[in-house]
Amino acid sequence: MMHIALFGTSADPPHRGHCEILRWLATQFDHVAVWASDNPFKAHQSSLGDRMAMLAVMIRDIDAPPGAIGLHPDLSHPRSLHSVAAARQRWPEATFTLVIGSDLVAQLPRWYKARDLLAQVAILVVPRPGYDLSERDLMEVRHQGGHITIADIPKSFDVSSSYYRQTDDPSALPTAVRAYIDQHNLYPCAENYKEKLPTP
Repeated sequence: MMHIALFGTSADPPHRGHCEILRWLATQFDHVAVWASDNPFKAHQSSLGDRMAMLAVMIRDIDAPPGAIGLHPDLSHPRSLHSVAAARQRWPEATFTLVIGSDLVAQLPRWYKARDLLAQVAILVVPRPGYDLSERDLMEVRHQGGHITIADIPKSFDVSSSYYRQTDDPSALPTAVRAYIDQHNLYPCAENYKEKLPTP
């Protein structure tokens, strides 16, 4: 039976941290299914099509076995339950693990039909700097029927999509993603965000 990691992300834009997570997931699962989606709690600065395209060029350059990581636009949906339903149709015999960042654990029990979601997938939490996991939040997920574990990723990056948008730091992004952004003139207001950052 295939064990598939489901990795949906806003990808606005995809960054080096995404690369390292996907590279690690490819060593733990039979397949890593990736997609960009609109997060109903965020205002996105680039179109869903551009974010999907940036994921495609990023995945292309990740050092992983052929077919280990795949972009699956058909799984894209603002609600994870719908993405999981689409994955179950594509791979009816597979088991699924939904990968989320530690910043989302506290809100997970309030997601759309959270109990139904947690009955269909295991949850793998990727630690993020600045977002400590509390036992209370983990217990709440388990109370709703969730099987939740913490990813033991050997390397983490203190980088995020918002960090790039605020600083325009090219080192935050994979080379192919940065080239796509330059080619399509995305995030032209990064300098404005930079001016608003507090001084140390």
